[in-house]
Amino acid sequence: MRGSQLSLENIEPLDALADGPFQMALLEGVSRTFALTIPQLPESLCRAVANAYLLCRIVDTIEDEVSLLPEQKRHFCHAFINVVKTGLQAEAFSTELAPLLSRQTTLPAEHVLIHVIPRVIRITHQFDKEQIAALSACVETMAEGMPIFQAENLHNGLPELADLDCYCYYVAGCVGEMLTKLFCYYSPQIAQHRDEMLTLAVSFGQGLQMTNILKDIWADAERGVCWLPQDIFSETGFDLKNLNTKANNVNFRAGLGRLVSIAHGHLHNALKFTQLIPGHETGIRNFCLWALGMAVLTLKKIKQNLGFTQSNEVKITRNSVKSTIFATKLVGRSNSLLSFLFNLISRGLHDPDWTYLPHTAP
Repeated sequence: MRGSQLSLENIEPLDALADGPFQMALLEGVSRTFALTIPQLPESLCRAVANAYLLCRIVDTIEDEVSLLPEQKRHFCHAFINVVKTGLQAEAFSTELAPLLSRQTTLPAEHVLIHVIPRVIRITHQFDKEQIAALSACVETMAEGMPIFQAENLHNGLPELADLDCYCYYVAGCVGEMLTKLFCYYSPQIAQHRDEMLTLAVSFGQGLQMTNILKDIWADAERGVCWLPQDIFSETGFDLKNLNTKANNVNFRAGLGRLVSIAHGHLHNALKFTQLIPGHETGIRNFCLWALGMAVLTLKKIKQNLGFTQSNEVKITRNSVKSTIFATKLVGRSNSLLSFLFNLISRGLHDPDWTYLPHTAP
């Protein structure tokens, strides 16, 4: 069955699937992007990474649910950390959380995911202890960090760029660290670059997360949320308290352009990360390059239309996705050709008058 068809009404056919198809069906329901990229990985990595993203999506579902009070979110986040670490109490956790999720903000596929948590956790604890440790550390970092920002008044943006760095680490940078640990466990050759890759992985995650934040500015604003840093916009003369599509003036666009440049710097680090992976590991490279390529193309559309007022205006087309896949398959083994292609596509994204050195993990 396809993930897009997931609902509580047809959960039995899902449960009848073997573990691999079971996880992929869930992924297709909650993330088409990762359902596309994760199968590019070698089989043993694919199973672990698919499971990892499902665990992360469970944390996201808790944090995004508007019907849960902040103290309830903290309760479920901390409880889920223990479930992932120990493999125990998964049934009780699922049973307690599932009835509290609304139909308005939680997708049907996410309702299904919460109901099948016990099986997802059983798959988690089939992995080697090093893999379980990597997944558990990621979930713990995410589940402890995200509630910090949920308690903030996000209507007027974040105070400083450093706050955005911190948020991006909790929601994406720690995922990059987890992936690096899994890659290094899979390949001793990759593990030779472990320390450098762990640092670059945080930046990789931030680049992807910032791209999503910039693309979704106006959708977030409609629900009273802004992840943009005020200090960047103070320098350009715009107050984020006035953020709305009618106030999308030259000062706001100047600040937005600077954030595009910052995100581009992180994506350049994502390229460096990918280039440390041996050329013969085409599956792992494709997994990284497809995400990187789609992010660069999205940033390009944003930079070319800083006055956009809807995410659809800067959403890349299916043809762009196909072109990314084709190009990376064509040149993905060559670091020099990848650098040439990255520089060609991202021309104009860097602001030479403004330099930013990406932060590492908090």
